[in-house]
Amino acid sequence: MTRRPTGTSACGLVRQRGMTLVELVITIVIVGIAAAALFAAMAAITGRSADPMLRQQSLTLAESYLEEILLQNFMPTPQPSDCGRACFNDVRDYHGLEQSPRDPNGNTLASLADYRVAVAVSGPASLNGVAALRIRVAVTDPAGQSLVLEGYRSCYGEYDAAGNDLCP
Repeated sequence: MTRRPTGTSACGLVRQRGMTLVELVITIVIVGIAAAALFAAMAAITGRSADPMLRQQSLTLAESYLEEILLQNFMPTPQPSDCGRACFNDVRDYHGLEQSPRDPNGNTLASLADYRVAVAVSGPASLNGVAALRIRVAVTDPAGQSLVLEGYRSCYGEYDAAGNDLCP
């Protein structure tokens, strides 16, 4: 019995290996569909890549406003009229503030002009027997998403010129 060389048929013809035209076209179509799906997913991810930056910027703005407000006096303090935020000297002065972001002196921040900041102060309310004001800072980014931070300011360490404690 003689052995046939590998790759030959019983008739002695050499079998060809490879892909037919139909198999090649089907492969190209499948790869094309997979590439289109991948590019669509990449486009969706890229389109939302600015969202974390807007969110972080909103958080930074809200934190800076909240910190500025929490550093003010708890007790109402007289202030000069018509001098704006630069003269705010107690927490309640910030109630109703709604504007595009500005520095504490009232100068606009051009790169943040598309954001909006709104502040609401309520109280005083009793938290575990301590009078406290609730401060709510809401920042809306250019995409229309809102971020809210809330904090409480109680009365501590406030004295008048004679050294009398002003806290209730």
